[in-house]
Amino acid sequence: MGTDSQMTPLRLGDRGAAVADVQTALRSLGLLPDRDGTTVPRPPTAMATLPDVALAAAEYDAATELAVRHFQQTRGLSVDGRVGEETYRALNEARWSLGDRLLRYDPERPVRGDDVISLQERVHELGYDAGPVDGVFGPGTEEGLRRFQRDYGLTADGTCGPATLRALRQLGRKVTGGRPQLLRQSASFVDSGPHLIGRRIVVDPGHGGDDPGFTAGETTEADLVFDLASRIEGRLAAAGATVYLTRGRDQNPAASERTAFANDARADLFIALHVDAHTSAHARGVASYYYGTGSGASSTVGEQFANLARREVVARTGLLDLGSHPKTWDLLRMSRMPAVRLDAGYLSHPVDRLVLLDARVRSAIAAGVLAAVQRLFLPAEADPPTGTFVLPERL
Repeated sequence: MGTDSQMTPLRLGDRGAAVADVQTALRSLGLLPDRDGTTVPRPPTAMATLPDVALAAAEYDAATELAVRHFQQTRGLSVDGRVGEETYRALNEARWSLGDRLLRYDPERPVRGDDVISLQERVHELGYDAGPVDGVFGPGTEEGLRRFQRDYGLTADGTCGPATLRALRQLGRKVTGGRPQLLRQSASFVDSGPHLIGRRIVVDPGHGGDDPGFTAGETTEADLVFDLASRIEGRLAAAGATVYLTRGRDQNPAASERTAFANDARADLFIALHVDAHTSAHARGVASYYYGTGSGASSTVGEQFANLARREVVARTGLLDLGSHPKTWDLLRMSRMPAVRLDAGYLSHPVDRLVLLDARVRSAIAAGVLAAVQRLFLPAEADPPTGTFVLPERL
């Protein structure tokens, strides 16, 4: 499930100016035929400049829904064909290319867009740390850009304007042999040592409070993942980590509050827990998600941990392996540390539900998450095969 929850999503059959905005964005990306039948991408323009009558008549038709689904798929969003806040914001961000506008840090309203991703990737390739490649122009991006400008004799104002753009385009890559951020993050994790003592880990049980999530009989997703989170919390704490839960049993923080909590705690790792549900009778299994755009920008340590956690849980429970996938959900994107969402089975599937209702299986899932966390910090030569790692009784 995605995180479009604050605005009423636009869907098939809706009409009005908001629909016209969405269609304008889709046309600018070449995903929706123009009125003359062409699908040529156009530079960013102001949203919907049609007369009021045309705006009101704009209809969310089948072609619009198909274009939205295609966009969601390629952008790592939940593919439901509807436009909520996250999809609408992503449509706006996707229309910007590097050079379309001045880029600078604004702490009140951070600039977001594909042009920021291009800038962050370019600065990383030149050997400067610009923070996570997340499409948000934050203080890390500004500092990395200032260092580049200073070294190359430019005005070190942290603003990406014409002179900086020319310099970025003229220079070749200095970091080669892999993604620069992967090299940097991997080295940082190895240097930090193969143990959990002193690590700060935030565990985020989904839903809660007035949002029970999917419900099957008397079992709710919110209660099930809270139980899982409590078991994981106990095991990680016993291994020496400092663990925080984002909510109590009766609370339901917004996604932005959950990530802000983890950022304020200066966590080393963020683990979001869900169980999934689907109308299909065949939907079952374990999946994991990490921040990634599908075009190269990603949380590299997050990707590594997503694979570890999923494989450890599958090895210990026998649940179907659905793989790890890049997503641009804000829950993953706005976390300042490696963040992963683990969907530990489908509560809507009768077999998965029976498995998840077994307390021994939930303990096995917690053991799998603990093993994955510990393996994340182990040097490669000491990393045991999946499903075999057991933390020593005495640390």
